[in-house]
Amino acid sequence: MAIESSSAPLYEKISLKKRLKRAIEILILFLLVSLLAYRLLHIKDHGLEWQVALLCESWFTFVWVLVISTKWSPVSYKTYPERILQRVTELPPVDVFVTTADPQLEPPIITVNTVLSLMALDYPAHKLACYVSDDGCSPLTFYSLMEAAKFAKLWVPFCKKYNIQLRAPFRYFAGNTKTLSSEECSLEFQQAWHTMKDEYEKLSRKIEDASQGSVLFDFTEEFAAFFNAERSNHSSIIKILLENKERHPDELPDLIYISREKQPKHPHHYKAGAMNVLTRVSGLMTNAPFMLNVDCDMYAHNPQIVLHALCLLLGTKHEKDCAFVQCPQIFYDGLKDDPFGNQMVVLFEYLGRGIVGLQGPFYAGTGCFHRRKVIYGSWPHDMKTKDRGLTSNGELTKEKSLNGFGGSKQFINSATHTLHGNSDHPKDLSSSLEAAGQVASCAYEYNTNWGKKIGWMYGSTTEDILTGLAIHTKGWRSLYCSPNPPAFLGCAPSGGPASMTQQKRWATGLLEVLASKKSPIYGTLFGHLHFRQCLAYLWLLIWALRSIPEFLYALLPAYCIMTNSHFLPKGQEPAILIPAAIFVIYNLYCLYEYFITDLSIREWWNNHRMQRITSACAWSFGLLSVVLKLLGLSETAFEVTKKEQSASSDGTNAELGRFTFDESPVFIPGTALLLVHLTAILTMLLGLRPQASNNNGFGLGEVIYIQKLIMDACY
Repeated sequence: MAIESSSAPLYEKISLKKRLKRAIEILILFLLVSLLAYRLLHIKDHGLEWQVALLCESWFTFVWVLVISTKWSPVSYKTYPERILQRVTELPPVDVFVTTADPQLEPPIITVNTVLSLMALDYPAHKLACYVSDDGCSPLTFYSLMEAAKFAKLWVPFCKKYNIQLRAPFRYFAGNTKTLSSEECSLEFQQAWHTMKDEYEKLSRKIEDASQGSVLFDFTEEFAAFFNAERSNHSSIIKILLENKERHPDELPDLIYISREKQPKHPHHYKAGAMNVLTRVSGLMTNAPFMLNVDCDMYAHNPQIVLHALCLLLGTKHEKDCAFVQCPQIFYDGLKDDPFGNQMVVLFEYLGRGIVGLQGPFYAGTGCFHRRKVIYGSWPHDMKTKDRGLTSNGELTKEKSLNGFGGSKQFINSATHTLHGNSDHPKDLSSSLEAAGQVASCAYEYNTNWGKKIGWMYGSTTEDILTGLAIHTKGWRSLYCSPNPPAFLGCAPSGGPASMTQQKRWATGLLEVLASKKSPIYGTLFGHLHFRQCLAYLWLLIWALRSIPEFLYALLPAYCIMTNSHFLPKGQEPAILIPAAIFVIYNLYCLYEYFITDLSIREWWNNHRMQRITSACAWSFGLLSVVLKLLGLSETAFEVTKKEQSASSDGTNAELGRFTFDESPVFIPGTALLLVHLTAILTMLLGLRPQASNNNGFGLGEVIYIQKLIMDACY
């Protein structure tokens, strides 16, 4: 791949500074500081409730400072994919990784649609290779991919011939999302469309029948490797389902199935371990300089996304300015008004773009394009020296660095080519199968740097944040790609328990990162992590810690009503205007963000109340999980979130949007908090409270606040 000079840039950086929002943010900060000053001046005149309020509000002020710093410099990027061929003589290869772990929670039909959408991208087929990691070692998933490979021989040519834009079949053939090309009126197209729909329905029925147990797998042929295989105890299985042997641009991309070896006594490090196996196996087979990883539910919605990402990866003046390109997480078929608060539209729009203006977006675990050399541990200034080490910052010798990649000479040779900017891989994929099986074994990583200095980092259930943080700590920057139409679309959890499971895993993993030696504070003091990027990481990593002050502050009005005391200024005091102004201005500020993003008041309310519920329930359990881990009493676990192909929001299902509960204890803290509030209201109504001294009883502020908290939980 040769890059030619050209006057036309491949992308444009656009500053999104909004002075009105900045002014409001500073005003809220001023009011918070004023409230702290008022509490300090009157702390001797009040008891425990005043001191608790002071501590909690000090924490809220700190969090708001982190928010202001993160939002202060929003940036967007506009890419020009039509210029890419003017800058390069040949497009670079790209390896695509799809990860799935449980065919029950992640139905194979979802994975199949994601794979089909990726194989049909607008990119030369001989430059693409798709690797699917099945951490569940499921013959059902393998069977589904085998059938998908057959269907792909029809689907991919159909998409490219008629310039189909929606390339995930289940979305394309959905009645409300049917997208046709300019040739939609031709008889030829109509016939092809109906044929393709029939073939997809046959594929769906085959997969559905197999999932119901109607298909018997023959364990003497293609499925022999699955005989007696258990999910957590089996040998590595690597199957080449499709291979573009002639390396023809108009054929199909390579498709490889991987289920890494697992044994009960060997740690497998969840998704991070699977990603590292994908990296090593792909390094042996195709060794593309760029890698795209997506979750099994995140299908390619924009067929030109690879070209958009390459505009950023190849368009920067220095490689150090773009270690990876992150695309936003956007969801399809979201429930109306986001009742579970998990679509995070406003969060990505404001905080997300603010982070983009710093050292670059966080790695979100899906929809991300990586430089392979960066994943291999390369440092930015390695690019400037001819005799650079493989994984060090210049202090390690080449021989010592090579040991960190493991014992496969063939893989080490592949990694050497990658780190020196060369592309070298065998033309025949099958010739690498034996070596691929070796690097996919569970014992391969022992006495290596995998998960420590190389690849996806171990030590957290949020391996994405930890890996991105390690990259930023070395001084790399990252860029953000948000084309129109969106790059990828996925499915958000469609129920309360699933949302809490996801939030608990995030809170647990994020706090694990904060408590580790790879925390952003360490990265700023001893590495190359920018200070404001450190603050942005801190805003994210303290989610679990936020549960403590938010829970205590939520208890204060109930405590004050039951003890006939107060933690807010009385109605007749001028100081009451401070918390009242904070409440009004902050909520109007949030409403403004939702209106600008074309979201409803109901969605703002849903997200607001779910923030309270998530903090009390999921985040508090995330904190407990990490505390138990640090005490050596238990280990954290990676909990897979249940995924569903479609969650129609047309109201035909009465359960959609209703917050249901299950047997999980995660709901206990929130339920207990609600019961305390109801008890306090009952105490007030029955007059069962002690006599207040010196007119220090609770006032209107506590009553209004407790009613608002009850509404958050119930409405």
